[in-house]
This record gives sequence, structure tokens and C-alpha cells, in this order.
Amino acid sequence: MDQFILDGTSYSRLLDGAQTTVLILLFAFVLGVVLSVVVGVMRLNAKAWVRGAALVFVEFFRGISSIILLFIVAIAIPIFLGLGQGNLIVLASIALGANMGGYGAEIIRGAILSVPKGQTEASIALNLSEYQRLRHIVLPQAMRVILTPMGNLTIEILKGTALASTVGVVELTRALTATNNAQLNAGPDERIHYLFIGLNALLFYFVLALAVTFLFRWGERYIESRYEGGAATARTDTGAEAAA
Repeated sequence: MDQFILDGTSYSRLLDGAQTTVLILLFAFVLGVVLSVVVGVMRLNAKAWVRGAALVFVEFFRGISSIILLFIVAIAIPIFLGLGQGNLIVLASIALGANMGGYGAEIIRGAILSVPKGQTEASIALNLSEYQRLRHIVLPQAMRVILTPMGNLTIEILKGTALASTVGVVELTRALTATNNAQLNAGPDERIHYLFIGLNALLFYFVLALAVTFLFRWGERYIESRYEGGAATARTDTGAEAAA
């Protein structure tokens, strides 16, 4: 079991890969959340063509394979347009963010629909604009429904960052492969079994997933704390904020 502890070079390689993984996750998360909210709201728009466009987006990015989407965004499109390959981290983040947006939009749509219609009717009676209703009345209440599935989706995107290795991004999975390959050139007494290298990489992913889970659970507790006085109190507060 002493082999479970890797040498400094191996840990440095895995740590660099983990940093790239986190960077891709952050970029993809920001893009994914923006797309989720925009497309999710569009799915409930009164205009049929807006709902239709949003539905096409959702079905396309939910239905296409993530690895194919990565290939199209990072390799096929730059070649087709005659452009340089560009920053692979950004391109991988765009692909994963779009994929997250396709799933996240349905989470947002379902959460908005879960808010009692009386809240929207009351906000209309207060003469609030559509943006004000969404910002101050609907989304604050919908957040209680959004956070748990969005946290699960974020962890799925974290695991999906491993696919970025297929287009040349040196993230955690690619660093794992490089560490394994380095062992082929090591002497018999210096070699570390692939199993232990893989377990170390697995530990990195576990810690990252644990951090994501902690952040979302903190968010859930924060949202719930705002509703400790009951739904009526929370609705009064948000309505007062909107009216102000």
C-alpha cells in the first residue's frame, strides 16, 4: 500500500491537471447557468416561435453526445472555418456549457412552473414588469427547487470534463494517462502500479465533487433560512423588495 503515495512529480502532474479541470468546470458552469436561465424562461414565453427555438436548443444539446459535441466545437468548426484551433480549454468549456444549458433549461422551466400561479397574478396586480416579476418574485421562490438538481448536474459536468482529454486538453484524466505512461520508462523498482495512480486521480475527482456538493448544500441552507418564517413571510419580503 506504500505505492498509493506517489512521488512529487506525479502529484505535480495530477495537480496541474486538476487545476485545468476546475477551470473548465467554472467556465462551463457560468455559461451553462446563463443558458439554462435564458432558454428555460424562453420555454415559457407566450410567443410560439420563441418557445419553439428554445425547444430546438434543449432537444439538440440534450440529445447530442458530449464527446461528439466536443469534437465539433474544438476541432470540426475551426477546421471548417479555416481558423486556428484556438484555446482548447475555452472551446471545451463552451461545448460542456452548452450541454449543461440543454439540461439546465428544463430544470429552470420546471422550477418556475412549481411557483404558485397566484404569485404571478399578485405581482401583476402590483404592476411589476415581466423582468421584475421574474427577478423578485418567481426566481427567488424557484431557487428552492433549482439548487438540488442543478448541483447534481454540475457534478455530471465535472465528470464530463474528462472528455476534454479526447481533444487534447491536459486535464486530470489526461494527466493520469501521462503519469501512467511515465511509469513505462521507470525502472522495475520505481514503477507504481496503474491501480494506485488511478486511485489517486479518483481521489482528486472525489474531493472536487465533494466541494461542489458542499457549495450547493450551503446554498440550499441559505435559501431555506430566508424562508424560515414560512412561505407567506418570504413572499411578502420579495414582494416588498420588488415594489420598492
